[in-house]
Amino acid sequence: MANSSVAQGAQAPLEKEMARQQRLDEILSSYQGNEEELIPILQQVQQVFGYLPEPAMKKIAKFLKLPESTIFGVGTFYAQFKLVPSGRNIIRVCRGTACHVRGATGILGEVEKQLGIKPGESTSDLEYALEAIACFGSCALAPVMVIGNNVYGRMTPAKVKEVLANVGAER
Repeated sequence: MANSSVAQGAQAPLEKEMARQQRLDEILSSYQGNEEELIPILQQVQQVFGYLPEPAMKKIAKFLKLPESTIFGVGTFYAQFKLVPSGRNIIRVCRGTACHVRGATGILGEVEKQLGIKPGESTSDLEYALEAIACFGSCALAPVMVIGNNVYGRMTPAKVKEVLANVGAER
């Protein structure tokens, strides 16, 4: 019985990888294989997987008949693409001029303290990712923090704790 459960446990990652490959094949089947399809393919792959896995990028290179370096170059050039898994709840703190003047540094510092991560990082459980953004265009609400599609304005370090405590409850 113990050997059976070990074998099943070993197959789970294999089955997951096979499902991932099947999903990638489905994505690629909706394209012609032209070079100009690269960015839409990368966008769709990231939408499905949450980031651009290296094996997927290699397969895209073969599909488009482009060097892997081209695919990785595009994936690293554009800020929209992530090469590592990112947290489910992306927390963006505005660091634009209005937010900076009104205390964005303290807001960002409090998020870092609460989550134990810096901008560009995700928590180890992939629950949260943190990004520092140049400007949201919500200057009247400065300082601003955005989680998913929710904008939190007139933030204070104390409000950061309150907002983070309620993130899980909103789902």
